[in-house]
Amino acid sequence: MSTPILVPTLGESVTEATVAKWLKKAGEQVNEDEPIVELETDKVSVEVTSPKTGTLSEITIKEGDTVEVGAKLGVIGEAGAAVQSEPEEKKELNIEKKEEAKKETVKEQPIKELKEEVKPEKVVQLNVEKKPEPSPAAKRVIEENKIDISNVQGTGKRGQILKSDLIGLMGLNPGIDKKFQEKGPEERVKMSRLRATIAKRLKEAQNTAAMLTTFNEVDMSMIMQIRKDNKEEFEKIYGVKLGFMSFFVKACVNALQTFPAVNAEIQGEEIVYKNYYNVGVAVGTDKGLVVPVVRGADQMSFADIEKEIITLGGKARDGQLTIDELQGGTFTITNGGIYGSMLSTPILNPPQSGVLGMHNIVQRPVVINGKVEVRPIMYLALSYDHRIIDGKEAVSFLVRVKEILEDPRRLFLDL
Repeated sequence: MSTPILVPTLGESVTEATVAKWLKKAGEQVNEDEPIVELETDKVSVEVTSPKTGTLSEITIKEGDTVEVGAKLGVIGEAGAAVQSEPEEKKELNIEKKEEAKKETVKEQPIKELKEEVKPEKVVQLNVEKKPEPSPAAKRVIEENKIDISNVQGTGKRGQILKSDLIGLMGLNPGIDKKFQEKGPEERVKMSRLRATIAKRLKEAQNTAAMLTTFNEVDMSMIMQIRKDNKEEFEKIYGVKLGFMSFFVKACVNALQTFPAVNAEIQGEEIVYKNYYNVGVAVGTDKGLVVPVVRGADQMSFADIEKEIITLGGKARDGQLTIDELQGGTFTITNGGIYGSMLSTPILNPPQSGVLGMHNIVQRPVVINGKVEVRPIMYLALSYDHRIIDGKEAVSFLVRVKEILEDPRRLFLDL
């Protein structure tokens, strides 16, 4: 009995998806609960599994088409059903034809005897001029780059090799790019649903919020020393490495509790202050930026935060995040420093009112107690919605984050 493959429920407010990729071909055997097709929604990618063990007998919707929840994607036939083969009579007929074709092979043509006597060739002695030495500039290039000139054709007098003859071999004058040859000067690719949604939301954030960014710098010396002194014991006890993100999440939660407007949002003509702290952590994937949420961050330990971020980051890169894991954030942290960014102005993640941008850590000269010292410095950026957060609150929030990061003992002393 055949069983249809249906589009499952995709989450709250998600009614349609795009067929991104069929993981199985028509005629292939599949097991129950084995992924057979990947769907892409506005927020996540979803793998649809086989409802039973059998054969993928029919694919109804092709890749790139849009489907609604409950739509039929294909059909799973009975187990062991094979792809229909040629009838036996047809096979026998084909075999007979092949045998007859073998009999009617190409006739051998008689070989003509060579009657002409092979006369010895006259040996002609040629006066070959000695190839001139490469030019002085070419010699330097050859020695510096260890170029084999045995097959290089010189363009100078009497075939002398010039520096210009070696430029192509050095890669300074490359030929036409392979991609350019295959696909031409331009390539058009349909935007994925996730990328289109990201573009739409980012533009909405720019058009809706009165967005402003304030900056500060933080001395990472103490955090780096704490990690160095405790990383082995921390990993041994909790089974996870002590990273920077847990410190930043803890510092942000403390600052959000002190300045609640940064944790609020605007709904119509009302300001909604939230007394829970769900911190989104931006993760870059091959398909685009996603922001999974660490829920109840104020109730979590350093180890719990590190474990949750590792779990969510892995699921994001594998395309396994659920809708619930992407919703409900009250504040976002993004770390462009892992890609080498020194400074940036992060864009708000609506309807949130604040986002913290982390950057790379660089050894910089700073003045400490009247003396110049070299310290590991990170620049921080807080983008905020000026409609709800005043400049004083935004600057004070970032200073609070800075103070905690520079002296994490404040977290344990409630300072």
